Amino acid sequence: MAQEQNKPDALQQVPVIELRHIDKYFGTHHVLKDISLTVNQGEVVVIIGPSGSGKSTLCRTINRLETVDSGEIIIAGDVMPEEGKELARLRSEIGMVFQSFNLFAHKSIIDNVTIAPRDVLHRPKKEAYEEGMQLLKRVGVDNQAHKVPAQLSGGQQQRVAIARALAMHPKAILFDEPTSALDPEMIGEVLDVMTELAKEGMTMVIVTHEMNFARRVADRIIFMDGGIILEENTPEEFFTAPKTQRARDFLNSLKDRER
Repeated sequence: MAQEQNKPDALQQVPVIELRHIDKYFGTHHVLKDISLTVNQGEVVVIIGPSGSGKSTLCRTINRLETVDSGEIIIAGDVMPEEGKELARLRSEIGMVFQSFNLFAHKSIIDNVTIAPRDVLHRPKKEAYEEGMQLLKRVGVDNQAHKVPAQLSGGQQQRVAIARALAMHPKAILFDEPTSALDPEMIGEVLDVMTELAKEGMTMVIVTHEMNFARRVADRIIFMDGGIILEENTPEEFFTAPKTQRARDFLNSLKDRER
């Protein structure tokens, strides 16, 4: 069942991310096919589907980590250009958490969290440090602040990556398979942080294979296959009564794997 919502209805109708007729090719392979999607303020949208369905590519096109061949990307009402200062500004408003953490290996944890606020937002060093420490405390790793990433577990590194995204005060955060590189015992600690963010009203787009998490936290499930959005529904509706045979086959394959 989806999380209990305390979000005002009006807030949910304010678009933060809009994709309009997005097409993406890798060579001759048509990876995203006429994708249109709106994510409203405070909404948690979880994208699921089989490997190779275009989920991660879709996530990475939102802040143009992947270029698109046609269509528009709109962030809080502003069309995202292909390059230039406006692209950098809009990118800074959308946080990103990768499956492989992408922390600076030779910088301390606190430096990883504060470097962008200092260099991009021009926050004073002391102010950035104090907020960075608060964010590390929020995700439960403030006692690791002066270590380097290699001294932390994968779960701790991913929580640092979430703190780093939050330090930019983003309008939304994208999560691209945030637990897929983690050992099973570390997955829960990262999902707990994400669950708390959802309860607090953070706008999130999450690509994941964690179905129980998706069912619990999502406001909306997007099911993709073959570069197309095949279904879009509430978690309850999607998991109990999927509309397409492809979604039914996908969910049945997950149940078979669990047996």
